[in-house]
Amino acid sequence: MNAHATAVPPSPPSASDEPPGRASLIVPGMGSDHSAGIVSTSLKRLKGVSTVKTNVASHRVEVTYDRAALDPAELSATVERAGYEVARTEAESAAVQEARLTVPGMGSDHCAGIVSGSIRRLPGIADIATNIGNHRVTVRFDRNATDAAAIRAAVERAGYDVAASEEGARPAAAPAEDDVEERYLATAWKRLWIAAIPTTLIMLIMGPHMFWQPVPGYLAIVAALAFPVVFLYGGYATHRSAWRSLTNRTANMDVLISMGSLPPYLIGLVGFVYPMTSFIEMAATIMTFHLLGRYLETRAKGRASQAIKRLITLGAKTATVERDGAEVEVPVAELEVGDVMVVRPGAKVPTDGEIVDGASHLDESIATGESVPVEKGPGDAVIGATINKEGVLRVRATKVGADTFLSQVIRLVEEAQGSKVPIQELADWLTAKFVPAVILISLGSLVMWLLFADELRPILTWGASFLPWVNPELSPLMLGILAAVAVLVIACPCALGLATPTALMVGSGMGAERGVLIRSGEAIQSLKDIKVVVLDKTGTITKGEPALTDVLALKGFDEAAVLRAAASVEAGSEHPLAQAIVKGARDRGLEVPKVSDFKAITARGVEGKVDGAHVRVGSRRLLEESGIAAGELEDRLKSLETQGKTAMLIAIGEKAAGLVAVADTIKEDSKAAIAALHELGVHVVMVTGDNERTARHVASQVGIDEVMAGVLPEGKVDAIRKLQEEHGQKVAMVGDGINDAPALKQANVGIAIGAGADVAIEAADVTLVQGELTKVVEAIRLSKVTFGKIVQNLFWAWFYNIAAIPIAAVGLLHPMIGVIAMTASSLSVIGNSILLKRAQLGVNRQATDRR
Repeated sequence: MNAHATAVPPSPPSASDEPPGRASLIVPGMGSDHSAGIVSTSLKRLKGVSTVKTNVASHRVEVTYDRAALDPAELSATVERAGYEVARTEAESAAVQEARLTVPGMGSDHCAGIVSGSIRRLPGIADIATNIGNHRVTVRFDRNATDAAAIRAAVERAGYDVAASEEGARPAAAPAEDDVEERYLATAWKRLWIAAIPTTLIMLIMGPHMFWQPVPGYLAIVAALAFPVVFLYGGYATHRSAWRSLTNRTANMDVLISMGSLPPYLIGLVGFVYPMTSFIEMAATIMTFHLLGRYLETRAKGRASQAIKRLITLGAKTATVERDGAEVEVPVAELEVGDVMVVRPGAKVPTDGEIVDGASHLDESIATGESVPVEKGPGDAVIGATINKEGVLRVRATKVGADTFLSQVIRLVEEAQGSKVPIQELADWLTAKFVPAVILISLGSLVMWLLFADELRPILTWGASFLPWVNPELSPLMLGILAAVAVLVIACPCALGLATPTALMVGSGMGAERGVLIRSGEAIQSLKDIKVVVLDKTGTITKGEPALTDVLALKGFDEAAVLRAAASVEAGSEHPLAQAIVKGARDRGLEVPKVSDFKAITARGVEGKVDGAHVRVGSRRLLEESGIAAGELEDRLKSLETQGKTAMLIAIGEKAAGLVAVADTIKEDSKAAIAALHELGVHVVMVTGDNERTARHVASQVGIDEVMAGVLPEGKVDAIRKLQEEHGQKVAMVGDGINDAPALKQANVGIAIGAGADVAIEAADVTLVQGELTKVVEAIRLSKVTFGKIVQNLFWAWFYNIAAIPIAAVGLLHPMIGVIAMTASSLSVIGNSILLKRAQLGVNRQATDRR
């Protein structure tokens, strides 16, 4: 569900009982589902491979394999045989260990190269990273093959002293990854301009030669200029990929380009011995436009996946930590749980933690999408990468490395970007057959023109009237070659393979920026069809914490005096309802004086002296036993209880003075969110353990369609099942992700709301960082627009190929036009996905239900 994961039949049991190996390969050229399918198919053929998981967005392939049957090097070789370069391979092993050495004399890249070369000669070396800035060498190695002492000795043999060495995995220290995509883009740009300069010169010479005066030695000049384009830097990589792909029995896009550029060049050379039309210009143009398309596609796809890049760069690089009574600046990677960090105004919080001293407002927009800073004080949790607006904070680190909020958001977004939408399964099967089918159609076009040229020529005569590149006078052989090459270069499996991942990249990135984390493509497809949304009451519709709602004073008393007296007595109690009264009084600007002679009376209430007056706060029974009549407060008391509120009577001296009421208040956005759900045609159900009366009162305030009251946590699963039977498998459950986990799993889409810094909620398909119900509406809208883009992309990609290939086969498309159209089709798919960013997902919080 979470990525392109495929399993293969298990291999026979190995003699070794060691756990399976895991390898991660970075494949920059794997930019679409079509290429991911080729890589996956190639790896699954290897004996010992158990699972293969590809992620187009990060160009990463994760492989689980039998270490006794396979070596990680064979995995890389297999991918390269399929026609794709492997930028890096990282192999995990139960025996992998890390050593860190400080080498003071390693002050240049030349020195670093000598040190690395010396270490690399040892057996079992998995990875070496050198940093001449801090003279540090980090080595990952198989402890069964070598050890830290041997690595140290190797460095010393190379002529360098080792000042210090450490062994063992360092907590939270993830090795920094090179920006593979940037390097791939730079290589694509270099290949493009190396091809573009000779091709431009060919075009400049070709114009005068064709329309003005023949250029002496034209064919030799064109052949010489086109040679580096077709055969050297740019063309060589394409042909090598094509050859590897063919020998691996997994034809890719490069096979079509090779077959569309090599034959025209070689056929054009016949002109040196036999006068004929030159096709060399066409070969150079096809290769150049192919390289242009690759460059533009890589660049555009980079824009589509910007969100995750922004997330990766959001974190702080260093942290100021208190160590031995002094403030020390250390890299974030070296932070440990329990470290106390000093965060000054304007600085980023280095990692997730808890404030131990200080108060401030923090900009949490990276987590929630909300720009309004949030007030924080001692005991409050803070999220790494959020910005301290004012005040100095001392924060104790509670999570570091891969456990932090930011790391887990990146992981969830990567999972979503690497996942598949169920609708795409048929498209993937068809795409796998696409390149062989195109080659057959191309060969069929050549044969068709050789055998039936006279019957087909009227089509060209008709086309020549409005298409300047169509020439009906050419020989059958020339027409056949042009048609065959045009079919090869206009076909575009990449457009088909980009349809889903680019839309998922943009959609999941948009969600992450708004605090809406959708785990997979399957969740997107399911969420768009949701007809019923089930809401838990406490913490979802309501705030989940009591608040002061009503204050009533009898004649002879004023509300402020009644509330002040009640808050003063309740300040002596730790009960949540008591604290709600105290907070309510302070929020209204009232001073809460100290109480004396405080006494808590079981099941009745509290009493004490405030400013010399005896104050009682509690139930009817408390006043009755004190001989005080509630009088006209009785009716008001019953009314408030009918509304699901907890009301407390107040007596000052020996007279009833008034009452206060406390309730779990409704969130500000709940009514607008439920109105927005109704606009989407969603039936809203509230499931709660509260009694029917309280539940109905809350439901009536926010516009709930159906109430299921008195449902215990274990009964929520049955409630979901019942709704699925009534409404079909289109039920979403929104809960807090803790006691609601079984119900979230049972629902067709589980939505965990208000996760805050703890986003590791495995039960949920969608995680909402904030506790706002409007985010549920945003998630549904995001799923609808993202899925809509996927369908549009698949439709137009297939429509383009189905329409263009027959037109090329009958000779109406010149190959040069075809390769431009092929490039445009891939770019149009990416561009259409990027248009997702224009979607309006927000909810009008002033909205009311107009039903």
